[in-house]
Amino acid sequence: MSPFPPTFADDVINHDARAQFDAFLDEHRRALYASLDGLTEEQARRRLVPSRTTLLGLVKHATFVEKVWFDEAITCRSRTEIGIPATPDESFILQDTDTIASIQRAYQEACKESRRRAAALALDDLVRGNRRGPLPLRWAYLHMLRELAQHCGHADILREQVTSR
Repeated sequence: MSPFPPTFADDVINHDARAQFDAFLDEHRRALYASLDGLTEEQARRRLVPSRTTLLGLVKHATFVEKVWFDEAITCRSRTEIGIPATPDESFILQDTDTIASIQRAYQEACKESRRRAAALALDDLVRGNRRGPLPLRWAYLHMLRELAQHCGHADILREQVTSR
C-alpha cells in the first residue's frame, strides 16, 4: 500500500490549479517511491551509468530536493540546519546504512513535511529561502514536477535494466 495520498490527475480535471498541482506532484512522488518496490538491496544500489545515479540514489536525491524546495525555500533554514548536503550531486551519495526501507521512509517523511509546509500557502505566495531570491510557491511546484518527472523516467530505465539481468 502506497503511503501517498490516493489522488490521481484524472480526479482533479475540474478542480482549481492547486488541487491539480498537488495531484500531479503526488503521482510523481508515488511513482518514484514505488521504483524501489520488490528490488533487492543490491539491485537498488547497482550503478549502470558513470554518474552516481542508482535507483536508491534517485529516491535519496528526491528527498534532498523536497527539503530544498519545501523546507529551505519556505522556512529559510540553511541546508546545514536542515541536515542535507550542500549540493545536489552530494545527495546521490549512498551510505552503508542506507537501505530501501530507510530511504523510502525518509522520502515518505520528507513528502509529508513538504505537503504540511505548503498547505498554508497559496501558489502565488512568495517563498524567500531559495538562492534565486523570492519565488512564488508555484515555481517550487513546477520545479518539483520537472525534477520528479525526469527522475521517474530515469528510474523506469534503471529498473528495467536491473530487473532484466
